[in-house]
Amino acid sequence: MRNVVVTGIGLITPLGISTEESWKACIAGQSGIGPVTRFSVERYPTRIAGEVKGFDAKKYFEPKEIRRFDLFNHYATGAALDALKDAQLDVTPENSERVGIIIGSGIGGLISITDTTLMLAKDGPRYVTPFFIPGAIINMASGYLAIRTGARGPNYAVVSACATGNHAIADGFHTIRRGEADVMIVGGAEASIAELGFAGFCSAKAMSKRNDEPSRASRPFDKDRDGFVLSEGAGILILEEEEFARRRGARMYARMLSCGMSADAFHVTAPPENGEGAQLAMKRAIEYAGLKPEQIDYINAHGTSTELGDAAETRAVKLVFNSHAKELAISSTKSMTGHLLGAAGAIEAAFTVLALYEGILPPTINLDTPDPECDLDYVPNTARKKKINYALSNGFGFGGTNATVCFERVEKQERI
Repeated sequence: MRNVVVTGIGLITPLGISTEESWKACIAGQSGIGPVTRFSVERYPTRIAGEVKGFDAKKYFEPKEIRRFDLFNHYATGAALDALKDAQLDVTPENSERVGIIIGSGIGGLISITDTTLMLAKDGPRYVTPFFIPGAIINMASGYLAIRTGARGPNYAVVSACATGNHAIADGFHTIRRGEADVMIVGGAEASIAELGFAGFCSAKAMSKRNDEPSRASRPFDKDRDGFVLSEGAGILILEEEEFARRRGARMYARMLSCGMSADAFHVTAPPENGEGAQLAMKRAIEYAGLKPEQIDYINAHGTSTELGDAAETRAVKLVFNSHAKELAISSTKSMTGHLLGAAGAIEAAFTVLALYEGILPPTINLDTPDPECDLDYVPNTARKKKINYALSNGFGFGGTNATVCFERVEKQERI
């Protein structure tokens, strides 16, 4: 059996522009939500979002390249290069064919699409840059990173709405398990705080309108939740075959054991009340890991702060874990980051891995008045020090697509 471990993490989130900043803010229970600054939101019922602050693309790109790629690709490239640095992994001519990349996005180059559409309408086709299509398509995050690093293994994108990050991690895991690669750079990136996307989500009445209290707007499992908060950023994990990682003296954050996937086959945006698809994804992840439900210590919930979604996920957990559901620690880090769509799963998987590695469980902030239907231990408002051995991270997307990833704690070790 080829075991898979996590050896590097790269995060660019509304909580910070590095893994260290994002994790520190996460366990401190800080919110990354604030007023939208990118465009005028006077006409919209929602005027808040989780924008990335302080990101400088020049840290990762030459100036001429910055203009060629959409912001989601900037985030993806930055987080991936940071993850490789964290893993102390160099792609070389000797290993390049065994290093692959799978970076997905829920929507991709929406800012470029919006801006180019407006330019086309105003000025005509002559003003559309030839870099528009390659700069906006979702698989270019993986493709461009391969050009930058020389990685020649499997290379593509995953697109499955809010489950994208988990599916990318799952595909990377299986690629290593099958022996097609020794290293997979996996995750998701999103930059959908564009007026077109904002208008669409507002029209769907999906986003919180708590504009006067942005930091308190994302409140999963709380009785007064009123929708999710749109956010942006990227999360990248470096997955390696365990013996390959050991031979090069890599620090291992956690071992990835399995992933479980399913479909609701129910509705384009809403989950079934009993969370049937979520149940199946969690059950499969536990089964494929060779574990029993009572061995799971922690779940990073999908927990979007929507009325239907949080209640359905809670019911799903109860039906999968029965009496053990009350013993589980569960948190929704979306309470701090907001919802990063295609990047959410990868960022939350990273936080799950760090929880295993550091023995600290992130809180669910803004959980002031728990919904009576959401009556589990959501680590309310304050992080908790606790050594855990097995953890799940859930990602559920529009279209009824579900993916749960499972990780195991490994003993901390110094780099060789």
